[in-house]
Amino acid sequence: MNKTYYVCKYTPIELLTALGAECVNMNEMPQGFELADQIAHPNLCGFGKALLEAVMQGKVKELVLVNCCDTIRSVCDVLESSGRLDFLYMIDMLHSDSECSRERTVRQLKALAKAYGEYRGTSFQAERFRRAFRPQQKEREPHISVLGARMGTELFEMTQKAMPFPVENDSCVYNRSAGSGTPPETEDFDALMEWYAGELLHQLPCMRMMDSTGRKQLYQDPDLRGIIYHTVKFCDFYSFEYAEIKNHAAVPILKIESDYTIQSSGQLSTRLEAFAESLAPDLKKGKEKTMGKGYVAGIDSGSTSTDVVILDKNREIVTGIILPTGAGAAIGAERALEEALKSAGLVREDIDALVTTGYGRTAIQDGDKSITEITCHARGAHYLDPSVRTVIDIGGQDSKVIRVDENGAVVNFVMNDKCAAGTGRFLEMMARTLEMSLEELSLKGLDYREDITISSMCTVFAESEVVSLIAQNKATDDIVHGLNKAVAVKTAALAKRVGGEAPYMMTGGVSKNRGLVKTLEEKLGAALLINDKAQLCGALGAALFAADLMG
Repeated sequence: MNKTYYVCKYTPIELLTALGAECVNMNEMPQGFELADQIAHPNLCGFGKALLEAVMQGKVKELVLVNCCDTIRSVCDVLESSGRLDFLYMIDMLHSDSECSRERTVRQLKALAKAYGEYRGTSFQAERFRRAFRPQQKEREPHISVLGARMGTELFEMTQKAMPFPVENDSCVYNRSAGSGTPPETEDFDALMEWYAGELLHQLPCMRMMDSTGRKQLYQDPDLRGIIYHTVKFCDFYSFEYAEIKNHAAVPILKIESDYTIQSSGQLSTRLEAFAESLAPDLKKGKEKTMGKGYVAGIDSGSTSTDVVILDKNREIVTGIILPTGAGAAIGAERALEEALKSAGLVREDIDALVTTGYGRTAIQDGDKSITEITCHARGAHYLDPSVRTVIDIGGQDSKVIRVDENGAVVNFVMNDKCAAGTGRFLEMMARTLEMSLEELSLKGLDYREDITISSMCTVFAESEVVSLIAQNKATDDIVHGLNKAVAVKTAALAKRVGGEAPYMMTGGVSKNRGLVKTLEEKLGAALLINDKAQLCGALGAALFAADLMG
């Protein structure tokens, strides 16, 4: 028997169950949208594409939709013309709990019952209808809540593994509360549907309802310890709610966005882990270590470089090494550690504890603990200058702005990690286009004359702009200043989003770019602290956490 899939909490799954259906929430995240992109508009939201992908792969044969947004309407039209489903039905969603809405919902329920009953060859069973109702289970202990647009199963499982508290999925379809009531003791189908329409419409509202104020109870739970607010690319409804929650929630909140593919979930792992570390900052736990010679090491495995810092028993820096990462994170880390040991006159057995961080941290098997670069950069910056309150790290493949407290703990952070826009890789590609090294690029733009604006931060489009400017005989200093300004504007916007405040410290290799530093200072309206060890900040923080393991 085919399963009957649904996508919305307003779907009358108890009615479908009473007609013999086995109802399943369609929430699978595909590897990509190869089939969906062939039949749908490219700007369809990720969930709509995931739904199309599942049907086109033959995984879904029966589907009941609710007419809740333009995406679902478009998906229904595409699927109807595809002929790939045995049963496809869409219910009109009423946007209020008025008497008129309930009357129309009753008509919708009766029409669905007639259509599905004829398709399946079954009739409504009142007793089966009653058995389909189950009380909603809520966490009654400290927990994290996922709010916003629906979160795919794979991403939710990743979230559960990362968090230090139980995680409750209160996003979209998952905060369904219809079914917690008890149906009246009657066999009269009309009477049951009149009651049921009220149950469906009187749920905790979704963001598409005319009155969504009831959603406040989602973030006013006294047992709530943190919120992960999830949005889906090209879906605006839940983006509006985030601003409201951010201003009124009394707990830490992390906003993430996915395109509903498994690949996008993987890109979010650093944000989730860093948020988890900020909620449970006891990072000293790890493998039980025995003090030997008192040396510890931290390895920051980045996309461009791998950095190693070794500390002695007094937490003083013995040596710091920066080497290109190369083709593999594990091999690059091993090579950099060997160089650091050689520089310090030590051998591997002299290192009592080793903590890894950075983009390739999970690939390094030799460490005692792995901590995100967010937390490590904050710790390293605090070590170098305890007055720092905002850390700006423009890395090889992402940019981060981290707000820290007086103890160097992460208060808030934001990342730009969806593409190379505004990162070290972006500057590297522009340097190639200008036929100069990164070192040469870092000295250009200080004495510009024309204030050029590079309109695109996309590496491909920006390269085309630079080529066009070269063809116009624009001065190299002016072009480089335009590039620096583009990166600075984007970075300053991240700093504003995170509530950045002075003193600022800039870490990472891009901190050596004098032109960019000067332009960013102008956009921030504040000086940037540039420590000579700033490039090693992530590895330094990791080494400090390794020292914590020793007590």
